[in-house]
Amino acid sequence: MNDHYLKKLDRVTAILTQLQSKPIVRAQDLAQKFEVSVRTIYRDVKTLENAGIPIVGEAGSGYSLMDGYKLPPVMFTKEEVLSFITAEKLMQKFLHQSLGNHYQTAMEKVRSVLKYSDKNLIENIEKQIDVYNYHPKTEDNIKNVIPIILESIAEKKQLTMEYKTMDSKISTRTIEAVGVFFEFNYWYIMAFCTLRNDFRQFRVDRILQIFKTQNPFLQEYGQINDYRKSGNGNKTTVKLLVEKKIMNHLVNSKKYYGLIDEVDTENGVELTFETEWINDGFPRWLITFADYATILEPEILQTKLNDLLIKISGKHK
Repeated sequence: MNDHYLKKLDRVTAILTQLQSKPIVRAQDLAQKFEVSVRTIYRDVKTLENAGIPIVGEAGSGYSLMDGYKLPPVMFTKEEVLSFITAEKLMQKFLHQSLGNHYQTAMEKVRSVLKYSDKNLIENIEKQIDVYNYHPKTEDNIKNVIPIILESIAEKKQLTMEYKTMDSKISTRTIEAVGVFFEFNYWYIMAFCTLRNDFRQFRVDRILQIFKTQNPFLQEYGQINDYRKSGNGNKTTVKLLVEKKIMNHLVNSKKYYGLIDEVDTENGVELTFETEWINDGFPRWLITFADYATILEPEILQTKLNDLLIKISGKHK
């Protein structure tokens, strides 16, 4: 069997796996995933149909397996089994506690369908992999908070919650959750807040109570990254010239503080930000590397930084 037919066999098998794991699969998405033409995908689907797989749908719309059709358990390659072990170690360190039991149960089901040799492989190698996390996990006030949030997104139902703000004030909010994300060791909800009539992000560990209502969403939402990129509130453009030798220390934080452009110059790296935190958050971050940076604009940032330095100096005389 030549290389062309081996690739086709691998691709057709992978398409069958996609059909097993999703309610509907578009030919365009498959073509992009496997880096082939849409016409090639059509031929691959026809190959599956000729093999007796009952596929519902047609070219141009999407494909799915006939409801009720069952296939034998999926077999995993050795490389996939090793990736499961690594992923499990990562999840043990970073998984939100409200998802922990569900993930553990899911992994037990995965292990149950592995070949005997693969089970031995896991037993022999899982103690040789570890992930070190130097940040303590945050503790939730309630159980199953993220599953409740995800259910509300899937069902497009509003949530009502009691939330403790940064200054320890408690407020009741009705929100329409767009998604959840993990950043700087905390889980957040990105949501439309009906009280503020705008998009907000809420730290999950500050939720005191949360309930899924029967009220439907007021509007349709896109992907979570659409809202995280656009942000909300009034933004200020900031430009800094930073020495190249410290750029490695800013890899993660610069994006958090609104980086939109980065240009290498002879004198350093010119960073452009759009930030909502010009009055407090941005100056406090800048002070951590201010001796390696020059403020190009705006002047107000220089004023804010100087005021902060004077305040710090006065407290530590």
